[in-house]
Amino acid sequence: MNPALFVSVDGPKGTGKTTLLEAVTHTLRADGRKVVRLCERKSDPFRADTMALVNRLARDPSRDLEWEVCQRLADSRHWITQHVLPRQPAGSIILMDRWYPSDAAFRRTIPFADILRLNMERQVRVPDLLVGVITDPHVSWARAAARTRGLGSTVMHQLNEHVACTEAFETAIADQGWTLCRNQGTIEQATAQVVADINSALDRSIQTERREAAAQGRTM
Repeated sequence: MNPALFVSVDGPKGTGKTTLLEAVTHTLRADGRKVVRLCERKSDPFRADTMALVNRLARDPSRDLEWEVCQRLADSRHWITQHVLPRQPAGSIILMDRWYPSDAAFRRTIPFADILRLNMERQVRVPDLLVGVITDPHVSWARAAARTRGLGSTVMHQLNEHVACTEAFETAIADQGWTLCRNQGTIEQATAQVVADINSALDRSIQTERREAAAQGRTM
C-alpha cells in the first residue's frame, strides 16, 4: 500500500491558487487518481483562538505577538500532521490549500527562516511536493481587491506590502528548491505543469518505496 502523497499549494493572495486547485483536482480525478482536498484553516480545531490573537495583532502590531501567532499556527499544523494527514487513504493525493510557506511569506517582522525552523521543530510534516504559485504582484493585488469580500486580510493592507511579500516568497521558492508555478498564462498551462509535477513526485515516491522494500528484503 503506497502512502498518500502530500502536496502543498501556497502563494500570495490573488495568484489564482483556488482556481488552479480546482482544475488540478478535476484533471487528476479524470485520470483515475484518488484526490483528497484539505485546507489548513478548515482542518485546524484551534482556529478560533488563533484568529482572536491574529485580530489583536492587526489592532496592535508587535513582534512578540506576531511570534506568538506563528507558534500557535505551527502547533496547529503539528496537530494536523498527527491527527488529519495519517487518516487519508493510502495511495491518494492530498492537496493542501496553504501550509507553513504561506504563513512565512505573510509575516511582517519574523524572518522566513525562523518560521521554517519553528515548523520543523514542531515536527510539522514536510510536503512531498510544494508548489509555490506566483503572479505579477500588481495583477494579483488587483484580483484580490476586486473580490466580493475584498482583500479580507489582517496582514496585507497596501500594495507595497503585497509586492514585498510576493518577492520574498519567490526568493524562498528558489532557495528551498520548491516547485514554482508562474500562473500568468492560461489556467490550462498552469494545470498541465502542476499535474506533471505531481505525477513525477508520485513516480519518485513509488521508486523510493520499492528501493526500501528491496533493502528490507535483503536485510531479512
